[in-house]
Amino acid sequence: MESREKFNRSGSTPVDLRNGSTVTEFILVGFEQSSSSTWALLFALFLALYSLAMAMNGLIIFITWTDPRLNSPMDFFPGHLSFLDVCFITTTIPHMPVHLTVQNRIASFVITTTQMHLAFSVGVAECILSAFMAHDRYVAICLLLSYAQIMSRQVCVSLVSTAWSFGLINGILLDYMTFRGPFCRDNHIENFFREAPIVIALSCGDPQFSLKVIFADAIVVLLSPIVLIVISYAHILASILGRNSSSGRGKTFSTCASHLTVVIFFYTSAMFSYMNPRSTHGPDKDKPFSLLYTIITPMCNPVIYSFQNKEMKGAMVRALGRSSLSQAESV
Repeated sequence: MESREKFNRSGSTPVDLRNGSTVTEFILVGFEQSSSSTWALLFALFLALYSLAMAMNGLIIFITWTDPRLNSPMDFFPGHLSFLDVCFITTTIPHMPVHLTVQNRIASFVITTTQMHLAFSVGVAECILSAFMAHDRYVAICLLLSYAQIMSRQVCVSLVSTAWSFGLINGILLDYMTFRGPFCRDNHIENFFREAPIVIALSCGDPQFSLKVIFADAIVVLLSPIVLIVISYAHILASILGRNSSSGRGKTFSTCASHLTVVIFFYTSAMFSYMNPRSTHGPDKDKPFSLLYTIITPMCNPVIYSFQNKEMKGAMVRALGRSSLSQAESV
């Protein structure tokens, strides 16, 4: 095997990865070719997007978990989705601006495996929960009279627990398949963060088995839920169009269309990263899709699922009212 260069911890002195050597750290080079002005712009952009996503999702979590009036499944699920979004962006985004400000973009093997396991677990749980939320919308619109019986509190808790359990188990599987082989090739990851197919390609052994398992897993985690989502919204659309009264039809259609749009963005970008042949991939092709489902979608979810909800808006007004009253009493 040809010798390959690797940076040491100072980030400047090259050393060789010769036959028999083992990679113990990885280097993110997603921003390596950017100019100083571009780095400054990206740093400000990532910091602003992360802060905005955390603020919006944090507000949803606080309101849904403290306001007793928000006790329906339509309020229960968005709170857990926001919590998943906070966990997901926290495992993927914060290191991006850090890597823009320091020369040392090295992450140890342990840090890499831990970060990828957390991202896998939370990302998969969000995929499953999104499908459950689409089913909840279907029941609420098409089976309104039976909604309380079908989507009881116990059922909602079971669905959320299923999403979390499946995510954690799947995270272990994906992490194992990613790091099952020895790493003694190049340790440079050509992306903003650590994607499983990119890391697997750095393994010394044949990556085909791991890639096939991950592809099969993506069919279950990505393709199956999106089929359920599309079927649910197809029934919703048919129900809306079949109503004689046009009252509320436009609003319901607009809300469902926005839900479906952000879901499709999330799933299609993730499928591009995990279900496309690696021969069609490259750093310039992967990065936009990675940004789409790691940053843009977590920012859109609160707006799409919560801020358009009348009950949620009322809860925000009540929360702001309590805050203003507390401040007035303290003065």
